[in-house]
Amino acid sequence: MPTEIEAKMKVSDPEVIRRRLEQRGAKPAGERLETNVFFDTPDRRLLGAGQGLRLRTNHAVATGKDEYVITFKGPLRPGDLKSREEREVSVEDASDAAALLDALGYKQIVSFQKKRRSWKLEGCKIELDEVPYLGTYVEVEGPDSTCVMKVRESLGLSNEPMIKTGYVSMLVKYLEDHGIASRTIAFPDSK
Repeated sequence: MPTEIEAKMKVSDPEVIRRRLEQRGAKPAGERLETNVFFDTPDRRLLGAGQGLRLRTNHAVATGKDEYVITFKGPLRPGDLKSREEREVSVEDASDAAALLDALGYKQIVSFQKKRRSWKLEGCKIELDEVPYLGTYVEVEGPDSTCVMKVRESLGLSNEPMIKTGYVSMLVKYLEDHGIASRTIAFPDSK
């Protein structure tokens, strides 16, 4: 079963992380603008089970090409790192995929954009993410916890608290706490 194993930390200065990645010889793996649309049943069955269903549009900054992916995420597993089942399937058309999910009883609950820059280092994928309202985060995802923790340490992030909560949960809480009714969150400068 495919498993996501990652460490996520909030960072105050993304430039420091970019410099550390360059110093350690990380290979750039692209930059994209993601639009993440989360779905659930009207009674929030997935949320109640700690699961997630997402339709993501990956817009590659360099080429302008869009890719569409449906992702199912299982409940969090015990442990220090964020670890959970993750299944993904590429689709040809985001509108058709959203209509299919709707026909199956899954309704859109929130949509948000994320700016993501990616690197590869020592068997791990490193993502530098910016999310409206929430700020900037670094994710280190790898094949096992040892590899993830080694890269986390090499980037000087060992003392930063790890966050197991997903962006969608953090964002919905922020919107509720600040009385923001919109559930479609985008960068002001995006299309």
